[in-house]
Amino acid sequence: MMFADDRSIENLQQLFVEFKKYLKLQKEYTKLEITEKLSILLSALVLLSVVIILGMVALFYLSFALAYILDPLVGGLMVSFSIIAAFHLLLVLLVITFRKKLIINPMVNFIAGLFFENDNEK
Repeated sequence: MMFADDRSIENLQQLFVEFKKYLKLQKEYTKLEITEKLSILLSALVLLSVVIILGMVALFYLSFALAYILDPLVGGLMVSFSIIAAFHLLLVLLVITFRKKLIINPMVNFIAGLFFENDNEK
């Protein structure tokens, strides 16, 4: 009877050691997974920032070109710049009005898909 008790204690100690190893491995796996997800998220943010900055520069020069094209048609540079400014303000109002559909929902879907995609695959 005493040998059975010693063996049970030894099995429990071994189980405890294995459980500690499992927890350490799970902790390392979680760190790796978080690092991967944050890397993807940050790279997407950097890419988006670069695209937005380059798009703004292009829009700036295209707006000037359009102003000079409209100059003879509308009767002056001031009028053509005013038309372009009004168009840009209209775009700003449309983006603000549809911000949930254009910005918030896609961003939430991207982040949710990034962090919860592995749950569906498992």
